[in-house]
Amino acid sequence: MSANGSPTVRRRRLGAELRSLRRAAGMTSMQVAKHLLVSQPKISLIETGRRPINPRDVRDLCRLYGVSEPGVVDSLMRMAKESARQGWWVACGDVPYGVYIGLETEAAAIHSYEPLVVPGLLQTRAYAAAIIAESIPCPPVEQAAVRLDVRLRRQHRAHHPARPLRLWTILDESVLHRIIGNREVMREQLEHLNGLGAQPHITVQVLPHSAGAHPGVTGQFSTLTFPDGDAGVVYLERFTGDLYVEKNADRRIYHIMYDHLQAQALNPIDSRYVIEDMIKTYTRPAPPSRVRPPAERAAAMAGV
Repeated sequence: MSANGSPTVRRRRLGAELRSLRRAAGMTSMQVAKHLLVSQPKISLIETGRRPINPRDVRDLCRLYGVSEPGVVDSLMRMAKESARQGWWVACGDVPYGVYIGLETEAAAIHSYEPLVVPGLLQTRAYAAAIIAESIPCPPVEQAAVRLDVRLRRQHRAHHPARPLRLWTILDESVLHRIIGNREVMREQLEHLNGLGAQPHITVQVLPHSAGAHPGVTGQFSTLTFPDGDAGVVYLERFTGDLYVEKNADRRIYHIMYDHLQAQALNPIDSRYVIEDMIKTYTRPAPPSRVRPPAERAAAMAGV
């Protein structure tokens, strides 16, 4: 783990170590909770990395699990101390997906499927601002500004000079047609997308409408893998609460789904050509709208 690594990932790794020690000691989380006079959910949150733990409690758990080797105990207590540090995004204020940012910050690779919009790490400033403004009902100006700043700052991780993040993105074709902001914003976004896709650590594929039904029809998902043999996690973005899939059997399903999506999508070169064709359509004047004005639609429905 690098010295500036994510505290979120540190907590996950510490939790995994403590869970392994508990199981090796033949104890259930309920038994541990009763022994320490805490709730069972607290033990579960610690073991899944969703709650920090102080070094003293780590020491007490080691004693309970029969771990007496000083090197092991000291290492775990040091991880607890480091995991209590706050990530850069905490100082930004209202960031609803802070857990995900912590994982993203330390990930070695991210494979994502996006059915609706370009993923945040590949968005232009104008596209990101339009997404935030149009997808959140009446966002306060300050909150929208914070979210935009955080989203753009996250993108630095994708181009880290020492360890660039391996990104593989599959976009449903509808992403290219959905006008976010306006046509100029879309043209700029797609040009940016093709520029990023030309970099060796970023791959972009387009899943055409002709693919029909596919494993991604249930919605967006991303798989994150980490260095040092971390098991990884699957991230499912939701409006009111994100989901993190960590069980091996469940993660395996998503990896299989992604393999199928890669096979059904256009290859990166053909995807680039499709994106270039869409850029041309946004460069030309907008075609006449086929949508009736609201008053005309209402009159037609009334039989006038």
